[in-house]
Amino acid sequence: MVDIYILDLLVIGLLLLIVTLCSGWITRLPLSFALIYLIFGVFLGPYGVNLVQLRPNAEFLERLTEFVVIVSLFSCGLKMNRPLNPVAWSSTIRLIGFLMPICIFAIAFVAHFILEIDWGPAILLGAILAPTDPVLASEVQISDLEDREELRFGLTSEGGLNDALAFPFVYFGIHALKDTNWNNWFKQWVVVDLIWAIAAGIIMGVLVAKAIVWIDKRLQNRRRVDELMEDFVALSIILITYSLTEIVNGYGFLAVFVAGIIAQRSYHDNEKHLSQLEFTERIEKLMEVGTILLLGSLLRFPQMLQFLRQGLLVATLLIFLIRPIGAWISTIKSGYPQITRYLFGWFGIRGVGSLYYLCYALGEGLKNDLGEQIAWITYITVVVSVILHGVTATPLMKLYQRNLATRREKIASTIGVDES
Repeated sequence: MVDIYILDLLVIGLLLLIVTLCSGWITRLPLSFALIYLIFGVFLGPYGVNLVQLRPNAEFLERLTEFVVIVSLFSCGLKMNRPLNPVAWSSTIRLIGFLMPICIFAIAFVAHFILEIDWGPAILLGAILAPTDPVLASEVQISDLEDREELRFGLTSEGGLNDALAFPFVYFGIHALKDTNWNNWFKQWVVVDLIWAIAAGIIMGVLVAKAIVWIDKRLQNRRRVDELMEDFVALSIILITYSLTEIVNGYGFLAVFVAGIIAQRSYHDNEKHLSQLEFTERIEKLMEVGTILLLGSLLRFPQMLQFLRQGLLVATLLIFLIRPIGAWISTIKSGYPQITRYLFGWFGIRGVGSLYYLCYALGEGLKNDLGEQIAWITYITVVVSVILHGVTATPLMKLYQRNLATRREKIASTIGVDES
């Protein structure tokens, strides 16, 4: 009898081959790669051919999703093609400074008053579902470094930052879960989890990236690194930055994103930059396959049915009400076209980042019935998001591109009339 592990490898290899060879057709369809992986994951699980029989614990999933996220965040940092000033990053400031807190506390409000969850775990649920996913949102992110579109830049930078800046709220929820008397830990949370961890993340991201790039340049001037190994410098920046930042109790996610920005600006070599970006994106795509396949195989109908109403309630309100209204409020007086504001509200894709925060919380004291409830609400929300956003990303982005082209033609014709 053939080992099931060998069959798993065969099926995954066939999936990669099919998706790769058919990618030219898939990109034209209203389907995302993540949705295809999810469907295959369910098919390979116990409700299909039952080839994937792995039931990983929370720690394994935490480490897997953690690695996927840090690679993706560095890739987002490499894509940041604007000067570092508030005007250029206005959409990011609006989406992080206003929209993310709106989403967190609106979800917490729903969880507390409708699902009757205590405030601590309710805020924790809001923080778990707050990050938009930099891994699954490639269809709506910057793909060309010359791309200056506000929508793509805003969504890419938001995905790069809110995976890190949701962490203080995760810690807030975990503290409240362990001790309902906020006076016992609130000051520590402000000083350590809010101020210190964010500052340390930014500083370490700058220092470590600059140091590695400086060393790389000096050594390359003396003797060129083997071309096959050169791109591993990017992976070393990711791992060293993340680990050193975590050692000093900073936010490694934030540090890695900042390191991507610094590395992109420090090399002054466009070919080097593009090579690192392509390398990290390949790792990201490969890890995405495994993560979403695993998620699909982990879904269990009895538990999903048990928490289906709660999960669909949270997912529906978040995707169709909370995010769109929050985005509209956050972009008041921004001057963005209406379609850009609408799409900021729609493309709040939830995915690997939420799975990481969930697994982290499960390892920090979120257990028993409450842990299962929050876990399945999160799983259901991620699945709904992968399906809805996977189906709508391609047609909506095509509509957006047509709208931009029409606006440019109107502007050009107006200028032409004025000149005449």
